[in-house]
Amino acid sequence: MSDAVKKTNAMRELDVAGVAYRAISYEVDENDLSGVHVARQLGEDADQVFKTLVTVAPTGAHVVCCIPVAEELDLKAAARAAREKSLSMLHVRDLLGVTGYVRGGCSPVGMKRRFPVIIDETCQLFDTIMISGGRRGLQLELDPEQLVRFLGAQMADICKREGYHAR
Repeated sequence: MSDAVKKTNAMRELDVAGVAYRAISYEVDENDLSGVHVARQLGEDADQVFKTLVTVAPTGAHVVCCIPVAEELDLKAAARAAREKSLSMLHVRDLLGVTGYVRGGCSPVGMKRRFPVIIDETCQLFDTIMISGGRRGLQLELDPEQLVRFLGAQMADICKREGYHAR
């Protein structure tokens, strides 16, 4: 990591826990904050770059879901995995207040509070995956198994897939 990269909460938490990562900076395009754009800009496989989505249960509890950037979250499958009646997406205007992060820079690591985390099971297909480093323009590459352990996350099939409907 270069000295030019300012440490984020996510990086500090991983450092304290001894979880190895590689910080990768990229140029932010305010007109396209999509993870697919980020993956393309970094020359990475979109299946290996994960986005962080925050959901809300009817009780008001929050559940964090990490899925490949080109995929769409299956809210029913995520609710089942979280043992919640249902889940809906957290409104973007509430993201900063709940997590401490902005859209396009939300990481499952280093949020204001710890929430249950579900990571799509496809993360196991890779030696490393990328997640947001906690601000726009920064990705962290790390071992998915270490990430799952550190977060106490659950792995589950939580993506909508073509021709597939969650049971």
